[in-house]
Amino acid sequence: MTVVADSLQLATTLGQLLLRKKWTITTAESCTGGGLAYCLTAIPGSSAYVDRSFITYSNKAKQQMLAVRSATLLQFGAVSEETVREMAAGAAKAAAANVAVAISGVAGPDGGSVYKPVGTVCFGFYVDGSVASSHMLFAGDRQQVRQQAIDYALKQSIQLLTALLN
Repeated sequence: MTVVADSLQLATTLGQLLLRKKWTITTAESCTGGGLAYCLTAIPGSSAYVDRSFITYSNKAKQQMLAVRSATLLQFGAVSEETVREMAAGAAKAAAANVAVAISGVAGPDGGSVYKPVGTVCFGFYVDGSVASSHMLFAGDRQQVRQQAIDYALKQSIQLLTALLN
């Protein structure tokens, strides 16, 4: 995997914000398969704010590693704002991190449905005790969807931390 220049700049900016707060970050990734953590750790000195990350591709992993409730997965599915909120909160707790970013989606080329078409990605953000979520529908092939998801997660994390610093 290579880090796109824009992603590297976003990861650098996020790292600077984390250093200013003296906070740590963790990631809980499904469809991006560790791509967000890869971007974060591509920055020299990132060990000051990245301790660990979770790749939870299966529902079983989400339950075992992040304490996502089976009822949530059954009712809403793995690709849902409800699930990524639990993923983010569970990752933050497991890593004792101030910030956690969770990503779960349908990167394609298969696996989509009428309600969750290919390109649907849900994001969970845990920041200092608060949890937020969002979802996006990205266009493109599998790699493009994954890259857009990583960049969106970085941008949203920057936005959330910047709001706290102002």
